[in-house]
Amino acid sequence: MGVRKQKAAEARKEANKGRYFAVLKNCPTSPRKMRLLADLIRGKDVFMALNILKFNPKEASGRLEKLLTSAITNFEAKTGERPENSNLIVKEIFVDSALQMKRLRTAPQGRAHRVRKRSNHVTIVVDSKKVADNNNQVETTK
Repeated sequence: MGVRKQKAAEARKEANKGRYFAVLKNCPTSPRKMRLLADLIRGKDVFMALNILKFNPKEASGRLEKLLTSAITNFEAKTGERPENSNLIVKEIFVDSALQMKRLRTAPQGRAHRVRKRSNHVTIVVDSKKVADNNNQVETTK
């Protein structure tokens, strides 16, 4: 690895020490369906978001619930604080498309149609409400 890339990697690693997040890679659900759930919990309190996901009938809600629990646990491990005392919110959540498996389905007259089985990557960032409010105030004054 070159010096420039190594410095960039170290800078990224230092920046991530202050962030509390969890990442789910190659989840076999289409990104469009996962974004519907992501929009429901973005900006909400983490315990309210867990309740929303727990009682949502969609299949992807179970995966998102597990990922959110992992992000909360990462927050506890890095800070040593209890999530109940720190007013945690879902600061960011984004869903990116991942690999697509391409399959063939039979069609009339000896033809074939392509079926794309989509998957996605999900990233959840949680933060305490106090810190998130301070960051918003700084951004608005610029």
